[in-house]
Amino acid sequence: MTDNIQRPASGPNSTPELPTQYTPAEVEGPLYERWVERGYFDVDAKSDKPPYTIVIPPPNVTGSLHLGHAFEHTLIDALTRRKRMQGYETLWQPGMDHAGIATQNVVERELAKEGKSRHDLGREAFVERVWQWKAESGGQIAGQMRRLGNGVAWSRDRFTMDEGLSRAVQTVFKKMFDDELIYRAERIINWCPRCLTAISDIEVDYQDDDGELVSMTYGEGEDTVVVATTRAETMLGDTAVAVHPDDERYAHLIGKRIKLPLTGRTIPVVADTHVDPEFGTGAVKVTPAHDPNDFAIGQRHDLESIEVLNERGIITVHGPFEGLDRFEARSAIVAAMRAEGRIVAEKRPYVHSVGHCSRCKTTLEPRLSLQWWVKVDTLAKAASDAVRDGRVNIHPADLSQRYFDWVDNLNDWCISRQLWWGHRIPVWHGPNGETVCVGPDEQPPSGEGWEQDTDVLDTWFSSGLWPFSTLGWPEQTEDLAKFYPNSALVTGYDLMFFWVARMMMFGLYAMDGEVPFRTIAFHGMVRDEHGKKMSKSFGNTVNPLDWMDKYGSDALRFTLARGANPGTDVPIGEDWVQASRNFANKIWNATRFAMMNGATIEGDLPPAEQLSATDRWILSRLNTVVAEADALYDDYQFAKLADALYHFAWDEVFDWYVELSKTTFMAGGDEAKVSARVLGEVLDVTLRLLHPIVPFVTETLWTTLTGRESVVIADWPSDSGFRDTAAEAEIENLQQVITEVRRFRADQGLQPGQKVPARLDLSGTSLAAHEAAIRQLLRLQPEGDSFNATATLPVAGATVALDLSGTIDVAAERKRLAKDLAAAEKEKAQAEGKLGNEAFLGKAPDHVVEKIRTRLAKAEADIVRLQNQIDNLPPA
Repeated sequence: MTDNIQRPASGPNSTPELPTQYTPAEVEGPLYERWVERGYFDVDAKSDKPPYTIVIPPPNVTGSLHLGHAFEHTLIDALTRRKRMQGYETLWQPGMDHAGIATQNVVERELAKEGKSRHDLGREAFVERVWQWKAESGGQIAGQMRRLGNGVAWSRDRFTMDEGLSRAVQTVFKKMFDDELIYRAERIINWCPRCLTAISDIEVDYQDDDGELVSMTYGEGEDTVVVATTRAETMLGDTAVAVHPDDERYAHLIGKRIKLPLTGRTIPVVADTHVDPEFGTGAVKVTPAHDPNDFAIGQRHDLESIEVLNERGIITVHGPFEGLDRFEARSAIVAAMRAEGRIVAEKRPYVHSVGHCSRCKTTLEPRLSLQWWVKVDTLAKAASDAVRDGRVNIHPADLSQRYFDWVDNLNDWCISRQLWWGHRIPVWHGPNGETVCVGPDEQPPSGEGWEQDTDVLDTWFSSGLWPFSTLGWPEQTEDLAKFYPNSALVTGYDLMFFWVARMMMFGLYAMDGEVPFRTIAFHGMVRDEHGKKMSKSFGNTVNPLDWMDKYGSDALRFTLARGANPGTDVPIGEDWVQASRNFANKIWNATRFAMMNGATIEGDLPPAEQLSATDRWILSRLNTVVAEADALYDDYQFAKLADALYHFAWDEVFDWYVELSKTTFMAGGDEAKVSARVLGEVLDVTLRLLHPIVPFVTETLWTTLTGRESVVIADWPSDSGFRDTAAEAEIENLQQVITEVRRFRADQGLQPGQKVPARLDLSGTSLAAHEAAIRQLLRLQPEGDSFNATATLPVAGATVALDLSGTIDVAAERKRLAKDLAAAEKEKAQAEGKLGNEAFLGKAPDHVVEKIRTRLAKAEADIVRLQNQIDNLPPA
């Protein structure tokens, strides 16, 4: 398995001895820069290696590294590092998103500090100011990604508004416009009065707000109806009352016009099946310009749409409410209706779901607006079919249904934003209502009265092209031919609708039916150690850089990987990162010990018949773990992978094999040389297996152990097929003996280093060759002439007799154990008493009852354990 061939750094084992302690801060930065300088992460489209491609989910140019980024990047980096080691031409494509709303908000806040607005600068100067901000302050996350160890191809870094990607955006817009997939129409959209732009449906954060539900009367006398609303201010724009056509209560009103209070207008009563006669009074007010359902009713009945709120949420209707903010107008209108005796009922607070801007958290306003739209029906069907027919696999598979539920019911996408920062829509409007869409190689119309559309495209429009635009499309480049379609996409399930579905639609459309990626691997969200969402308002957010400074990047990476079960959220706490740091230290110390004892990868492994059972056991287990790691990587089971590698490295290699080999090394000779070669092999492969997840510590140790250039470009280990079930069974028996005697020693209160005379009967077992190791690990002395067995332990076919005479104060130990036994019996009685109390069980919460059951089980186990210890004490 050591078939990696690289030029030596300075010769095998000739590098300086490893320091006694691993200090990540001294190692990580220089190592990463060395990797980049040597071009390990660069790619060659002309290579004959098979391609492996993953694009980075482009972080916002305004952003800094948070735990979600660190989590996602760790998984992608692990995948790409392994593929690179497997011999693939591996591209991890980096880049950033221009983040239209977020970036414009940042720069506008800077201008506000100077007492200016973007309008003071004008559009061209403002956009130039944003580019200046990007050059000076944007993209700090790129440096933080280096801290984490991201193996991205930095020489290919892209930005969604760079020249090439802008050309791709204009090209696909023009193509879709010509194919009548992009159109302009007046529809109800989500409008942010703070950001002053349309917001897509999936950028709306819904939360339960305390509002009010007011019921009030429209009409006069017999022609009166009661309607209820949470947005009383919109009544100024009502143009109808709708009832169900089969509702006999209102049959006499259908077709009539009734008085709309406070406005001096009359409005019709219309029959529409959308109305639920069982809900409320069965009559609803209709405001086509300020509600999506009302807009649809208005379209069916040819109702007028009256806008009563401007872009900032201010009332524009002439009269006493003109100039009021929407929330001020709400209270004022309710008061005016109350004064006219038209209020039937008021409920406060009335908790209901309200949409908020995901950027600034402002309450959104449904608003009738002229916008640009993508017609999605055929695009969405193609995106759905590609998953259904297996061209794209979703992992975990149970998230496929959520994907289908979305794309199969997708509404047309509003792609225009009323911003200045972003891809300006490539459409020119003429003086006589003409509309011309201009492609990247076309000249816009000139002459008096021609103006380019003022809107920009939704940020997700450009990021939807990411899998192919970053490879040079629309040009037919070598990169595009080599690396498209992408091999996999690794992203959070929260981006399924924002990003994934749009990449599927765009990729299939622009690339002539070729999917953008073969696999979509969804991961969950990072949460705090209690499973709670991380939020500044909760005070539980964590800066990953702080943990990297304190414990090292490898520790953070390993912690994140160990929690990464597909599609499920990941809890994380500082204690877990500290435990991962301890793991890195364990790897360091074990490798240091191995090298001090001559561990080497030089020469071939001796044939199996020349190996001890211990050597054959660890090599058999090593190959099993290699095969297991491959299967788990291919199934995106990062948590199981990290856990398997952790337990193999810590438990089997460091705690068992290294310890069992110490007697061999102490004895010296040919057996010690064989074990040194086996230990070198095991460490070499184990470090390569661990490298994609913990790259820094493994790079330092592997290059020191092997004398070779870098584990980054080493060969990925392969399963040689070697298995030795007999050796595995033999070492399992050995472990049982050592574990059982250790447990007994601890139960008897013996110190770990305290030596005890013992007689070992290993006849009839395969453990005779391990007697020296057993005695050394258990601190067992040979039996003397005065040996008197005070305890006998039969385990795994062997018998271990111990003489504890004089090693412990039997009377004191018996007294201590009796005290502990009495406490355990008391605890058992108390728990049984509570669990036998029906009144208690009827009132106590389930988690309290479960806690008491756990206490009872522990007390019963303690009683058995303590009684056994007392029974095994020698006579006083």
